[in-house]
Amino acid sequence: MKLLIQGGRPLEGEVLVRGAKNSCFKLMIASLLGETPSVLSNVTKAGETKISFSIINQLGGEIKFIGEHSLRINPRGINKSVIPFGVGKESRASTLFVPPLLLRFGKAKVPWPGGDRIGNRPLDRHFKGMRAMGIKIKSDEKWLYFELENSRPRGCVYRFVKNTHTGTDTLLMLAAFAEGETVLENAAQEPEVDDLIEFLNKMGAKIKRVAPRKIVIKGVKKMRGSQHIVIPDRNEAVTFACAALGTRGAVSIFNIRPGDLTAFIDKVREAGGKVEIGVNEMRVSYTGNLKATKVETAPHPGFMTDWQSVWSALMTQARGKSVIIERVYPNRFQALEYLKKMGAKVRFFNPQVKNPEKYYEFNLDTDSPEFYHGAEIWGPSPLRGGTVDASDIRSGAALLLAALMSKEKTVITNAERICRGYENIDQRLIGLGGKILKVKA
Repeated sequence: MKLLIQGGRPLEGEVLVRGAKNSCFKLMIASLLGETPSVLSNVTKAGETKISFSIINQLGGEIKFIGEHSLRINPRGINKSVIPFGVGKESRASTLFVPPLLLRFGKAKVPWPGGDRIGNRPLDRHFKGMRAMGIKIKSDEKWLYFELENSRPRGCVYRFVKNTHTGTDTLLMLAAFAEGETVLENAAQEPEVDDLIEFLNKMGAKIKRVAPRKIVIKGVKKMRGSQHIVIPDRNEAVTFACAALGTRGAVSIFNIRPGDLTAFIDKVREAGGKVEIGVNEMRVSYTGNLKATKVETAPHPGFMTDWQSVWSALMTQARGKSVIIERVYPNRFQALEYLKKMGAKVRFFNPQVKNPEKYYEFNLDTDSPEFYHGAEIWGPSPLRGGTVDASDIRSGAALLLAALMSKEKTVITNAERICRGYENIDQRLIGLGGKILKVKA
């Protein structure tokens, strides 16, 4: 799929944020832990949701939309312990299916996770915790094999060496039906993790966050289905806000939780943008020349790594030298390479760090000499049009933003990768005044 964009038009109007993509597909999977159906509302139809929908269906579960953005999931028909290879390898969520499959069958076979090309995902953090809970793990080039040593996982005290969002989600689901008590230390504290905790507790789990990064879980034998409203997508809110500022427009963004966006809102104000906040909305307006900023990505409550790409695109229009430090992934500057081709002035570098093991959230053995973890961006730069490729969700969104800021025509190839994280992104931007045409490649 391609997106054809004619830029140079200020975005103005109102837009509604959908449910968090990074919550939706995990809650769908968690619903399989229940013995009765669950209903999820405020569900996004982004691509990652569709992949999990397909997997649940192929496992034998009954899943269907009941309304435009609500799902009913009945897990009773689940009759397979193997995630289909074709669809499973496309998803970053394949290992998250392990807990419900172990609950039902005592074993699971899943493809190695796929998803975006943003560097190696630290699965070792998941596996160490799973082994501590009595799960045997084997692997080959294509598959991962999991098996319970006993009838249920065993509770334990496990400390994550580094922050891991998906690892925390996985162990939470396992601990929910484990024998005894589990304590997770240095656990992720992203809002999407707390959304999962809230849903699991509605299903009958006993989970409590007793400190910002410490979670205590008392295992239960059975869980039931429940109803839950998915939290809003922080990444959508940030993308629309950056698009408003970058095109010198003003956009009101509804269905958000401003408290989840504090680190971003602070940077917008530092850059000279105007932010007006309501109970569940904010209005972001361009009021004059943007100023350069320095950003370091970090786990919540810091500046989210998923925001880095669109913020980098925005900083091409700020006056002075902006600095971006990527601390969460070893290789996440793909968008900047394309932004350079579009006329952005960028220099990559590696920060001088006294203790890299402590400073970076990624495993140092996944690093490589050709990867850079810092970038300097000089602006404002007039951006050229042309043809660019969306390598993943977030860098694709950055290129879309750059195309809207350019006064020329831009073609984005592999735009379906953007759609993995955003529902109908082209139509919603058109609703704000963007000139975009979606065509099949």
